[in-house]
Amino acid sequence: MQAIPDHLDYGLSVIFIGFNPSVRSGELGHHYANPRNNFWRILHKAQITPRVYKASEDHDLLKLGYGFTNIVERPTRGIDDITREEYANGREILRGKLKEYRPDIACFVGKGVYTQYSQRSKVKWGFQEESVVEGLHEFVAPSSSGLVRMPMDEIVEIYRQLSDFIA
Repeated sequence: MQAIPDHLDYGLSVIFIGFNPSVRSGELGHHYANPRNNFWRILHKAQITPRVYKASEDHDLLKLGYGFTNIVERPTRGIDDITREEYANGREILRGKLKEYRPDIACFVGKGVYTQYSQRSKVKWGFQEESVVEGLHEFVAPSSSGLVRMPMDEIVEIYRQLSDFIA
């Protein structure tokens, strides 16, 4: 299964960064395509997007100033299938992308994504005090996976901090 193409450009407000594509996303070729994933609903409820987008419209969010990438490109059934080598390689590639594209905010969709990227063991929700890539705002948001046990209202409230910063 092939990697999903990044949706990146210069001058973006936010680049959303996931662990890696799900198998469903890999099959369809779009970010957050698993119907059990709440990503698109969360963005709308947090007032980051004006409506609920479909995964097939992921490239359209570039027009809103939002891009997409992952720390690991290879689609898997779950994060347990990602190797240490893939994380190490992905970490360096991701840093390069962020240094090149310089978004205002790098939003990590899940604490685990950020801990793999930053190699920090303790992180809090929201904006981080110290960025890995100098000059970027790094924001840690809850995973949008349907497996997350956090109440939707709490997840949306964290994403709303991002929305308030963008506005």
